[in-house]
Amino acid sequence: MKKGSKTRITVIGAGSWGTTIALLLNENGHDVHLWEFFPEFAERLKRDRENKRFLPGIRIPRSIKITSDIDEALDGTKHMVFVSPSHTMRNVARIVRNSPNFSEDALIVNAAKGLEENTFCRMSEVLNQELPQSMKKIVSILGPSHAEEVSRKMPTSVTVAGKNINLLKHVQRLFMNEYFRVYTNTDLIGVELGVSLKNTIAIAAGICDGLGFGDNTKAALITRGLAEMKRLTKKMGGREQTLSGLAGIGDLIATCMSKHSRNRYVGEEIGKGRKLKDILAEMVMVAEGVRTTKAAVKLGRSKGVELPIAEQVYRVLFYGKSPTKAIRDLMIRKAKKEM
Repeated sequence: MKKGSKTRITVIGAGSWGTTIALLLNENGHDVHLWEFFPEFAERLKRDRENKRFLPGIRIPRSIKITSDIDEALDGTKHMVFVSPSHTMRNVARIVRNSPNFSEDALIVNAAKGLEENTFCRMSEVLNQELPQSMKKIVSILGPSHAEEVSRKMPTSVTVAGKNINLLKHVQRLFMNEYFRVYTNTDLIGVELGVSLKNTIAIAAGICDGLGFGDNTKAALITRGLAEMKRLTKKMGGREQTLSGLAGIGDLIATCMSKHSRNRYVGEEIGKGRKLKDILAEMVMVAEGVRTTKAAVKLGRSKGVELPIAEQVYRVLFYGKSPTKAIRDLMIRKAKKEM
């Protein structure tokens, strides 16, 4: 980074990905403040200098300021990175907005994936509704980026998406380094839908793992899952081409195949015969695909978009349908052309 380019950045959310983003931005030479909602957890982070709950073994430098006081976190900053789960994003945005230190000129960077369950809103839409910023001041940085790997400086590539190309290039410069490559994309709808919808397909991939199926099954699932994602994205105004990039097939492959994937894990445990409520009760981190599946299926129905895989995942998760029967029902659907 060039001398004199140090930027004051506040990361909102100290889970595994929020902590990782704080580490990345700190390494890039920025003045980073990390806000954690729960005071007791913030105190542990400050004391231990390690996120033992979400990111054990990774040291947090003392140059990263950690606090649960939103006024302190926002004091003097005009760059905010939101890393909250989709179901808490709206409430967190309201907390930020109500701080006297919140700047209406601030650049807002969303780094969270998912759709709001009842409104079907993407995260940039939630932030736009709750903050005074126009959509031109809101961008999303998303892609195949497991915190467990980025925090250990494993080469990773993501996309920053938004309406203002100058802001996209600015965020690209803030985040990019020798192990974290950032591309720009003006298709915000496509990028946000891609990284959200793939979580449902990852649950389906996990179900296949739990049932003991092989590579043929998962290859077909990923390919046809991508077709569903493209159909809904196009209907919502995004570009199908975006789903062939990092936010689509890239994130889909990583989430369906990875041992780090929480959504794939949920599916695998269901495929083994466990109940959803029992799986979620023992998980420390959030599996966004569970809520996103509800939103995606309802959105698809409202728009008249066929989502056969998502529909079957929905029935397995929330209506107790047998995973084996769900797979069979997908296989015996009416014969169709591929393209």
